[in-house]
Amino acid sequence: MVESSEDEGNNKKLYALLHVSPEASDEEIRKAYRQWAQVYHPDKYQDLQMKEVATENFQRICEAYEILCDETKRQIYDIYGMEGLTSGLELGPKLNKAEEIKEELERLKRRREEEKKAAHFQPGGVILAQVSVPSFLAGHGLVRAMSMTSEIQSQVSKNNVIAFGGTLAVKGSDGDAAANAVFRHQLSSVSSVEIMASAGLRGLIGVQTTRQLSRNSRATMGLAMSLRDGSINLSNAWNRQLSTSTSANIELNLGSDSSIAVGWRKKNQKMAAAGEIRIGTSAVGAVGRYTHRFSSKSHGRITGKIGSGALELEVGGGRKISELSTVRMLYTIGIQGIYWKLELHRGPQKLVVPIFLSRHISLGFAAGAFFLPTSLYFALKTLVFKPYFRRREQQQALENMEQTRTQVQEAKAAAEKAQQLLKNVAIRKQNKQSESNGLVIVEAVYGNPKAVKNSNNPEENNNELASQMMDVTLPLNFLVSDAGQLKLHEGVKKSGIMGFCDPCPGETKKLYVKYTYGGNRYEVEVDDLQELIIPQEGHRI
Repeated sequence: MVESSEDEGNNKKLYALLHVSPEASDEEIRKAYRQWAQVYHPDKYQDLQMKEVATENFQRICEAYEILCDETKRQIYDIYGMEGLTSGLELGPKLNKAEEIKEELERLKRRREEEKKAAHFQPGGVILAQVSVPSFLAGHGLVRAMSMTSEIQSQVSKNNVIAFGGTLAVKGSDGDAAANAVFRHQLSSVSSVEIMASAGLRGLIGVQTTRQLSRNSRATMGLAMSLRDGSINLSNAWNRQLSTSTSANIELNLGSDSSIAVGWRKKNQKMAAAGEIRIGTSAVGAVGRYTHRFSSKSHGRITGKIGSGALELEVGGGRKISELSTVRMLYTIGIQGIYWKLELHRGPQKLVVPIFLSRHISLGFAAGAFFLPTSLYFALKTLVFKPYFRRREQQQALENMEQTRTQVQEAKAAAEKAQQLLKNVAIRKQNKQSESNGLVIVEAVYGNPKAVKNSNNPEENNNELASQMMDVTLPLNFLVSDAGQLKLHEGVKKSGIMGFCDPCPGETKKLYVKYTYGGNRYEVEVDDLQELIIPQEGHRI
């Protein structure tokens, strides 16, 4: 069966397959399994083609039952779906809570991603170009300074990583450079050690060790010596995971520039926030940052800094323009002056262009510097970007439809075969309900909302749109209980129900049902994850 991108992760498909609630008891799961096994057991069919269809669907039912009747497998499936069950996770006797399973799966997922990345060289770097408008207007050039930092990291063995990097900086007629190397060795699953050396701008040599103290706590200790003056610096950091979305840290540095810092971070799907207070021998300050995600592609950010050497407010936002690329524009006002900052992020690489506008702060200039680019952005977004991205999304949707056309046709054919095995029982149930004036599903279609809406007007549905829905009248009649009721559970995608399939991967879907009960006619339309209970008086036409 074809699954859309929106189905990635856990879509409760196994619950839909057995037609039980995600909160169903073990006894309810066993009862549902026995009922479906009676319908799809291969021994019930003599025709070879029907026996083959029954065997395929019987295996699906058995797999669903095997997972959902096992407490541990069901916990993993409820959290991560089939991906969790195929991740190679081995649960010990103490790893039996849902939170512990989730953390272990997250760890395994991160490790697989890291191993995949480590198989190749990982380049990263930042290019910084400082631009000054006043300097340009005075005829002294546009670019005040430039710097470039780069690093290449490679996994040389299972437990060893080596990284090389360098920095080039130019300001006016002055320039400097630095080179650094880091060797990291994984001592065990909970501890590692790094040896680092740097020459140039900040020549030093040092060692750092990190240890996982507990499931939620990590400590790092480092010792470094300056190659310029021989000074020693000792650093200690402790990190504590307070919850699944919040962490806190304490950092202590002892040396030529001693300081202590306390910080915290919180991050979820909608927002990210961080704050830090630092007290040192040379400076005291605090910084706070809040980022809000308006959608999967755009976000806004506000940052504030205050201290002995800083008083600054920064606001702005960014947008994801591709899978790996993000652009961001920020407006900064503070004691250093007024800046615009443009950023382009491409994977681990970043281009930053701070544009210095003025050292003198006036209300009119500050307001104009903020509202001018903001107004320009929204104008371009409305007149250029939105139409462009809308056309691109439509084109991608058409391409996706073309790519999945064959798979959808195969899934529909499989669903129709599954319906054939339900046909006799469904017709018998329908006739019984008709005789008692009970619940009879007259028509049911599932798929693209536009196609579903126009299902009663076939002339309004073109061939492309009509292919994005399917008739599910028969399987719904089969699911009607002897008491004349039908319930589809909340939070379970209907494409997983036996006799259904996903006719339009990647698109939203609805289910439209016409039914009769007690001599009256009813109709209802529900979303893909919405609960459906019929009959209801509110559905009467």
